[in-house]
Amino acid sequence: MSVPAFHPPVRTLMGPGPSDVNPRILEAMSRPTIGHLDPLFVHMMDEVKGLLKYAFQTENAMTMPVSAPGSAGMECCFVNLVEPGDKVIVCQNGVFGGRMKENVERAGGTAVMVQDPWGSPVDPQKLEEALIANPDAKIVAFVHAETSTGAQSDARTLVEIAHKNECLTIVDAVTSLAGSPLKVDEWGIDAIYSGTQKCLSCTPGLSPVSFSEAALEKVRKRKSKVQSWFLDLNLVMAYWGGGTKRAYHHTAPVNALYGLHEALRIVQEEGLENAWARHQRNHLALRAGLEAMGIEFVVEESARLPQLNAVRIPEGANDAATRSRLLNDFNLEIGAGLGDLAGKIWRIGLMGYASRAENILLCLAALEAVLADQGAKISRGEAIAAASQLLAD
Repeated sequence: MSVPAFHPPVRTLMGPGPSDVNPRILEAMSRPTIGHLDPLFVHMMDEVKGLLKYAFQTENAMTMPVSAPGSAGMECCFVNLVEPGDKVIVCQNGVFGGRMKENVERAGGTAVMVQDPWGSPVDPQKLEEALIANPDAKIVAFVHAETSTGAQSDARTLVEIAHKNECLTIVDAVTSLAGSPLKVDEWGIDAIYSGTQKCLSCTPGLSPVSFSEAALEKVRKRKSKVQSWFLDLNLVMAYWGGGTKRAYHHTAPVNALYGLHEALRIVQEEGLENAWARHQRNHLALRAGLEAMGIEFVVEESARLPQLNAVRIPEGANDAATRSRLLNDFNLEIGAGLGDLAGKIWRIGLMGYASRAENILLCLAALEAVLADQGAKISRGEAIAAASQLLAD
């Protein structure tokens, strides 16, 4: 049987990820493949490390992309830093805090949970109380930008509390990297991971990570081997280390790294502060349009992620039918709710290359048309004007 070539439609990706991929990145990924130990490729690896340091705002020597998606970056942090018997304070305010708990337990640690309502940021006072109650804790883990709810926590404050109680920190920055302020060195973050498919607007499949010297010291002093051979920093860094001589560890995803190199070049060209400002400006325009339509946000404004907008499904709207029609009739993808918020919210992404005016106007027009056809309880005819006014400013 002959299988035809797969030609996907051109979609506008405004869900929780992946985001629209910049055409420059797709072109970069189509370039000729060379060997993963080729001197020219090794030189490009060093450039990727330098560009990642800029994106993370760090001078950490151990800053590199793991050759797997963001979930592997998460696992890399936990399996290297958590030893059997370690107590880890895990702050959960959405789906991904729960995944941190899973990683702690699979590494042989004990997770002490600090729970906050979904849609709220992590409460620093609750973390402080948990650390007082567990003075033997070694690590504090939390999600900076909770992709399941659109809530952003105060990473600087949480890290300060952790360090005051002599704990290292592991931070999930999958959705925040290059989309909202993130300063690894200034805030003192010890281990952090992200993904390429969100605000970097690259294809999925790589996970940038960075480790402080304090985190690496804990890795070096482990009493047991890291449970994952593939993610063991002691082995991986022999390949991603400095200089021209690299020890073979695995066959790196060469063309995917071309794409990340180009994505990080784009971030550098725009400037991080400008990228953060663009995401915030476009969020305000989308917010104006949605609120004019009568659609409510889940997260309080002070903790709201500009690049991931969680909104309540209006009365009279059918969740699955709305998303299906947006996809089939308008080639527009938005995200469903997860976990406790499944069937209650939509997640509208404005990440990276997708965070631009034409996407905002398309989303508002398409969403209004679909909801009006369903007889949902919304205000009609005001969303585009409200958003356009802010986009014109």
